[in-house]
Amino acid sequence: MDRDPFSRCHPAVQFLFFLGAIGFGVVIQHPAYLLAGWVAAAGYYLLLHGPGGWRQVIMWLPVFVALTVLNPLFNPRGEHVLFTIFGRPYTGEALAYGGVIAGVFVVMMLWFGCYNRVMTSDKFMCLFGNWAPSLSLLLVMVFRLVPRFFRQTRQLIGARRSVGKGTGKGYRDKVAAGMTVLSAMTSWALEGSVITAASMRSRGYGSARRSCFQVFRVTAGDRLLLVMMLALLAAVLGTATLGGMAADFIPQLSFAPISGGYAWGFLAYCSYLLIPTVLHFREALQWHILRSRI
Repeated sequence: MDRDPFSRCHPAVQFLFFLGAIGFGVVIQHPAYLLAGWVAAAGYYLLLHGPGGWRQVIMWLPVFVALTVLNPLFNPRGEHVLFTIFGRPYTGEALAYGGVIAGVFVVMMLWFGCYNRVMTSDKFMCLFGNWAPSLSLLLVMVFRLVPRFFRQTRQLIGARRSVGKGTGKGYRDKVAAGMTVLSAMTSWALEGSVITAASMRSRGYGSARRSCFQVFRVTAGDRLLLVMMLALLAAVLGTATLGGMAADFIPQLSFAPISGGYAWGFLAYCSYLLIPTVLHFREALQWHILRSRI
């Protein structure tokens, strides 16, 4: 049994959560909401991956800094010029906008890392396999491609090093080794997709209504979570409609205040993103209480 309580919920609950978290995370550019999304995504990612998840979380920090610093080089708009580089103004507004865009990218990567761990292929196929079999199979293959590609790349590099290949220290040797690995991985990905398609076609996939090998039943807790998430999403959407998440960067920085009625929308957004984490700690607390009574 999965140790994460949210991973044991019905796939519809899990899919709705990630749909809201990723969907709103992409369109909302308010720094306060972005920070809340990063805290929730990083926290849940660490709960799912354990201590090893710190490496992935920390790895995205240099990416965040690089994207933030590079944006003003391509977007010189803004009123507050910090300095001039290559004859182009380096503005504070462009730097702030670059930080927001970089933050959105990092948060999305963390949420997708959580999605790949929670929403397994059998859950996705259970939800959409009968409605759109070809599209659902394609999406499952796409979602699995990136993590499998990196794992296979590490295995290939390790295998080459074990036989004394790819260990050159020169620039030309490293480029040649990288091109060899890239060529092999491209062939592996294309061959795998063809084999998967042929295998599913030979099994009659999509020719009739299919059943799932694992039965997912909707419990009372799932219904309660669905109602709660829909209510929180409605509150967030209402706040966004009223302008409570407005954020302007050009020509001046201007953000909607997190106060008054808008504070309820921010609270609803934070509550929505923290649902998996709260479930995790609630179950951990229950286990701690039960064990203390033994």
